[in-house]
Amino acid sequence: MHRRALTRRPLVRFRVGALIGAAMLATVTGMPAQAEPAAWEPKDPPLATPWTDQVGPDNALPDYPRPQLTRERWQNLNGLWDFAGSDSPPAETDEQILVPYPPESGLSGIQRHDDHLLYQREFEVPADWSGQRVLLHFGAVDQQATVSVNGQEVATHQGGFTEFSADVTDALTGEGPQQLTVAVEDRNEDSPFPVGKQRNDPSGIFYTGASGIWQTVWMEPVADAHITDLEITPDLASSSLAVRADGSRGGRVEVVLSERDGGAEVATATGEAGQDVRLEVPDPHLWSPDDPYLYDVRVRLLGEDGQPVDEVGSYAGMRSIGLVDDEQGRPRLALNGKILFQHGPLDQGYWPDGIFTAPTDEALRFDLEQTKELGFNMVRKHIKVEPARWYYHADQLGLLVWQDIPALVNGQTPGDEAKANFEAEAADIVDQLHNSPSIVTWVPFNEGWGEFDTARVAEQVEAQDPTRLVNPASGVNCCDSLPDTGAGHIYDDHTYVGPGAPDVTGDRASVDGEYGGLGLVEDGHLWPGEPSSYEIVDTRADLTRRYQEVHDDLVRIIGEKGLSASVYTQTTDVENEVNGFFTYDRQILKPDLEAVRAANRAVIDAGTP
Repeated sequence: MHRRALTRRPLVRFRVGALIGAAMLATVTGMPAQAEPAAWEPKDPPLATPWTDQVGPDNALPDYPRPQLTRERWQNLNGLWDFAGSDSPPAETDEQILVPYPPESGLSGIQRHDDHLLYQREFEVPADWSGQRVLLHFGAVDQQATVSVNGQEVATHQGGFTEFSADVTDALTGEGPQQLTVAVEDRNEDSPFPVGKQRNDPSGIFYTGASGIWQTVWMEPVADAHITDLEITPDLASSSLAVRADGSRGGRVEVVLSERDGGAEVATATGEAGQDVRLEVPDPHLWSPDDPYLYDVRVRLLGEDGQPVDEVGSYAGMRSIGLVDDEQGRPRLALNGKILFQHGPLDQGYWPDGIFTAPTDEALRFDLEQTKELGFNMVRKHIKVEPARWYYHADQLGLLVWQDIPALVNGQTPGDEAKANFEAEAADIVDQLHNSPSIVTWVPFNEGWGEFDTARVAEQVEAQDPTRLVNPASGVNCCDSLPDTGAGHIYDDHTYVGPGAPDVTGDRASVDGEYGGLGLVEDGHLWPGEPSSYEIVDTRADLTRRYQEVHDDLVRIIGEKGLSASVYTQTTDVENEVNGFFTYDRQILKPDLEAVRAANRAVIDAGTP
């Protein structure tokens, strides 16, 4: 399987031109030097997390944003930007915003929604980048973005969940400050784009929107001939790893696979850019939740003289995902050829201080660490795509990931434009996240929200990525879902409080894709509004007891029905939903940790021969 040609990816290139550098402003991993304007200050969010007070203009997500394709030199453009927002496109800025926190968030310093947003800032190009191409990268901008440098348009992008880049070299104007402008339109559900759970009037299971820039903005220097993309695919059947490196000008590549953390070299191979380079991996160290082993990968693009002209770093996990029959002939989910029951929480990825954007990388990792601590081996990323570092943490920690495609608006029949936008963004998401070993399942539709052509879309996703499973319609038994098509690898039941007890029929595994939703109100840790849940109990002891009861029932159902996976709602409270293990501010773990962990391990053991 190959990724689509780079012309389908949002990389904008310009003619080769000379770059006259300016003074170095940052170290390799540092932030650009800039004074903190007195005009900016954070707004108080309705709830503060343990990391809220750690965020400021000098440390707005300073971590390297692309762990699966790394270079030594880069510059972070997060921090204070000039800003304006209004109902119509603003002509000039009159506020300041802390990027990359969306303007609806307290951390941004704005804390409101506008349909039209204007971002501006100056940047300088480090002197030692002279003679290099300069690439500008955006992790995500919701929903429609137009990017200009010194008044010259360098990129446009649609869709709020995928990365895009531009070669801005020819828009630079000699030495000194360069002007970067980003114009955005985001109407949440009033536009024909995937929105997930974002709403203009949030309530219940729908939440505050996150407009504009909400992931890291950064730039890096590259040679004219450079690596533009990597695709890394393990193949346990042949004990090999396929690495495809796309190059801006073709050429040959050398790939080196090594043991973790700079260990011994395992394999080396060379081949043409844009084609699979296959490395033999004798006696591979397999990746699994109990042993999330990652190999180091180095890829060099070679010049005509055989010397490297570009070099990037990455990593790989050797693992497979598929279906095998159990002793009763029922299809079950299997990791590395062995049945493993997958059990995890529904993870929405929302924050009271940053909305879509975790306040810090430590916070981003926290939810995943706690998921492991609670005894789970899987997590369902619900109708949202996270920054690349979230998947990096899942890869490192050893959590299987079910990745939802962000949904179109529920309760509406999507038009042709919305359908086209959904399919385009789904294809980009599958492309963008391909290298993450933790991702084992794609989930195109949820409970019928904006669902259309289910079998065709599922087949399209499977054809694009045959190395993973496809769960075509999570909650196909409920809500707005279209009739079951029989497509994909998984039949997915939603029953609240449940758990559901679907039969295993045909050649698909059966799972409880959502159940639970046990709620507890913790005074002093509530979002403004009316708390809601599927069942609310009075005390932490009651919550722990009910959790044990539900999971005793789940253990029985697994044995009787041969279920393959279960997804409990949910990791944290989210706005007015109070059915999380943690309060929305991550300050309180509501049930007893040891009791929950024991119940979760019993579930996994019940479904794993």
